[in-house]
Amino acid sequence: MTPYFNAVATTLYSIFEGMAVTTSYLFRRPSTIQYPNKLEKPLEEQLSDRYRGILQVDTSVCIGCRICEKTCPIDCIAINLEKNKETKERFLTRFDIDISKCMFCGLCSENCSTCAIYHTKFFNGATQNVDELVVRFVDSPIVLYKHRKDSDPKTREKDLSGVIVKQKMVKQRMKKQKTAKQEMPVNKISKHKIKEEIL
Repeated sequence: MTPYFNAVATTLYSIFEGMAVTTSYLFRRPSTIQYPNKLEKPLEEQLSDRYRGILQVDTSVCIGCRICEKTCPIDCIAINLEKNKETKERFLTRFDIDISKCMFCGLCSENCSTCAIYHTKFFNGATQNVDELVVRFVDSPIVLYKHRKDSDPKTREKDLSGVIVKQKMVKQRMKKQKTAKQEMPVNKISKHKIKEEIL
C-alpha cells in the first residue's frame, strides 16, 4: 500500500511544483516584444555587423573568379561569364542567388578576394512565391573588375542594410505581377449570355 501512497504524493508534489512555476509568471511583467510595430529601434539596426542575413553582391568589384559558386555546398549561386572575342574583355552576364536554398554558412563571402559578395542585416524575405527568392544581380552584361595597386576593394564600406537586394526583390516581384496580369485570360462572355445561362 505504501508504494501507492508514495506515487500519489510524488504526483501531487510534481503538479504543485509545475503550477508554482506557471503561477509565478502571472505576477511578472510580460517580456514579449510586439514585432515589428513597437520596437524602439528597427530590428536591423540592433543586429551585429557580423549577422548573416540575405546575401548581397556588389557587381562593380566582382572579378568573375566564381570561387563563391564553387565553394557553395548547396549550389544556390549561379554565375555566367562571356568573353568578347575582339577585345578579349570578360563580362558578367549572370549572377543569381537562390535565397530559398541558401543556408547562410558564409563560405562564399569568406572566400571572396574582393568582398563582392557579403551578408547583410536584411532577413525578412517572406513571400508567397518561392520563385521570387531567386535574386538576379545582373540585368545587362557588366565588365569585370580589375585589381589596381592603388585601391583595395576590401576597404570600401559595405551596404549592410541590404538596399540592393531589397530593390532587386521588389523589381522582380513587380515584373512577375505584371507578366501574371498580361497572361490572365480575358473573359469575353457578354452580360446577355450570362443572363441566358441563369434563366
